[in-house]
Amino acid sequence: MPLQVATHDGPFHADDVLAWALLRTYVDGEAELVRTRKPELLDAADIVFDVGGDFDPDRGRFDHHQASYEGPLSSAGMVLAWLESTERIDPHLALHLRTQIVSYVDDVDNGRVAPKPGVPCFPKLVDAFNQPAGSHEEYDAAFRAAGEMAAGIVRGLDAENQSIARARRIIDAAMKEAVADGRRVLFLDGYVRWKPVYFQLGGEEHPTDFVLFPSTDGSWRIVAIPPVQGSFAQKRPLPEPWAGLTDDDLEAVTGIPGSVFCHKNRFIAVFKTREGAVRALEENGLMR
Repeated sequence: MPLQVATHDGPFHADDVLAWALLRTYVDGEAELVRTRKPELLDAADIVFDVGGDFDPDRGRFDHHQASYEGPLSSAGMVLAWLESTERIDPHLALHLRTQIVSYVDDVDNGRVAPKPGVPCFPKLVDAFNQPAGSHEEYDAAFRAAGEMAAGIVRGLDAENQSIARARRIIDAAMKEAVADGRRVLFLDGYVRWKPVYFQLGGEEHPTDFVLFPSTDGSWRIVAIPPVQGSFAQKRPLPEPWAGLTDDDLEAVTGIPGSVFCHKNRFIAVFKTREGAVRALEENGLMR
């Protein structure tokens, strides 16, 4: 039997839309939703959120409007906490969802934060779905459409969390390997979002200066690592004679066939092959 889920009818907010998206994504993708304020329909539902005046996770009740609830969460935060506590999602994913979207929705819904004018944040995007509606049926249809958008965002954040976990494993191994080999270069066999993880793992103090990885076009990139995350400086820039050169001009300076490009600010250089990039590092004393 599909899960029977209920929330209030009429206009909606980001928290109830996000709560619905979380339930569909992590509990039952075939869940049946009723939007109502009728007590008998709410009582019959397996899960009720953002309505009903009751917060009891053990009974699947997630409302935050009643005076007896004094916590900081909206219905979205309540559902996320329940998903984590019942091990439907792991703590790393829960933290990622909380950090990237749920806590902000909780804050907006409870009046701790106001959306900024001109910034299309999630609560504003959800509210836009309300605007064309007038009847209960139109609000129901708009809620479902907003829920599809929210579910897509949740799935994207889930994929991002998996990508971060994969990057952490890869970068941690590469950092350890570089130290063991006495290299000042991280070798990556494929591109991952290395920079945030690198600094989370102590990159500011790590002895590496460069990262070598393949690009989607088959070329290989040498990227100078910044001293701290967010900086446009480099721990160690690429050689000054390479700055701003391309193709034959860069080949003439490096002596490496297949030299393609070096940025004038000396933070990235591109070579056609991995062997060429490694040779460029070695022959310029950048490897150790």
